[in-house]
Amino acid sequence: MSNPESALKFAHDQKERFLDELSSFLRIESISTDPERMDDMTNAAEWVAGQLEQFGFSDVQVMPTDRHPVVYGKHDKAGPDAPTILIYGHYDVQPVDPVDEWDSDPFEPTIRDDYIFARGASDMKGQIVAQLKAVESIISTSELPINLKYLVEGEEEIGSPSLEAFVRKNQTLLDCDFCLNADGGILGANTPSMTYALRGLAYFEINLQGPSSDLHSGTFGGAVENPANVLCNLIAGMQDENGRVTLPGFYDDVIALSDEERAEMAKLPQTKQWWLDQSGAKELRGESGFSAVERASGRPTLDVNGLYSGFIGEGSKTVLPSRAMAKVSMRLVPNQRPEAVEKSLISYLESNMPPTMTWEIEQHAGCTPGIIDLESNAARAAMAALESVWGKKPLSKREGGSVPIVSLLKEALNIDSLMLGFGLPDDNLHAPNEKFYLPNFYRGIETYIHFIHNIG
Repeated sequence: MSNPESALKFAHDQKERFLDELSSFLRIESISTDPERMDDMTNAAEWVAGQLEQFGFSDVQVMPTDRHPVVYGKHDKAGPDAPTILIYGHYDVQPVDPVDEWDSDPFEPTIRDDYIFARGASDMKGQIVAQLKAVESIISTSELPINLKYLVEGEEEIGSPSLEAFVRKNQTLLDCDFCLNADGGILGANTPSMTYALRGLAYFEINLQGPSSDLHSGTFGGAVENPANVLCNLIAGMQDENGRVTLPGFYDDVIALSDEERAEMAKLPQTKQWWLDQSGAKELRGESGFSAVERASGRPTLDVNGLYSGFIGEGSKTVLPSRAMAKVSMRLVPNQRPEAVEKSLISYLESNMPPTMTWEIEQHAGCTPGIIDLESNAARAAMAALESVWGKKPLSKREGGSVPIVSLLKEALNIDSLMLGFGLPDDNLHAPNEKFYLPNFYRGIETYIHFIHNIG
């Protein structure tokens, strides 16, 4: 039978060893985008596999993909009636450039002021090790009350190009009740929180063609329509004066925020001043009738990510451009789907495009939103675990960004994902001097122990 107290004591007694093992993992230069780090990528995958083998997992495999391997392992001794959880993580890290802005060697873990500094410390080797050490603590003192499977990839930092094919090919191998995604964070060192919803993404490139080539604006201006002017007008019309998207049917599938959710969002420490300080903006703007945190995490958006047309070099050139391009993205909320939003965009362009233009759109990226019921067993177990460790009621939050693996697992395996990690907003992810707060590394281990016990 699972005994959280004995596992917690084991974890406390092994703190120094756990930190040493985290440091050994951090020393592996597993930069997935660097072709000269192929051996390091293999070494990192084998490090994770070695941990699972030590814990008595069966069918541990370092499975090849078109690029970097996936680590798989399972522990099914709890039996067929116990829940099965898939643990997701990634062992690859971002490049370290600019290296001269690091205060210490990015692959020689250094501890300063309760933080461990190294590339991958927070994103996400520290998170993986915290979860692994929770499992070790339980197995070393009792029995796992649940079945576990691991899916640890090596391509997350380059967009996981091989993961969809891997998941769809191995659906039976990955069959489970839900996924625990350890690649996450909390609102503050002393503000425990759990993410229960993620926005989706639909990303498009819009291209307009007017005249067959660039023209002299003095000769043709006023007689030939300018694609850049047309594109700017089209973009301006995609939102009204209240910040609402005007694409036809855009809001048809949107699930409105409940009064209870809005009340919980109001408790988050992200005040208006927080948003101003974090963004450096002079003032906040957005959809009328909603707070900044609601607009940034619980409402759909439309933003221009890039514009290009005509002459953009130094000085002047009186050109009437022949082409204009914009990259536009929409963040989607639960129940919206990228394919439906694409139809909305096409309908808008068909209705508003002047006959002087030929045009096309291309979708570059898309993923569906994710949400987990706060009354589900998984969410309740996580919230209770956080409260047990921090001694205070945790906050529940939505995230404004997108995590493609959550969408992929929902579509391929029909499972929800629970986001439970312990990084902090100022951990310098992807930047020099990445760090992980060590008290949260240890509290993370304790939280995962409580979580597994609660689920069991």
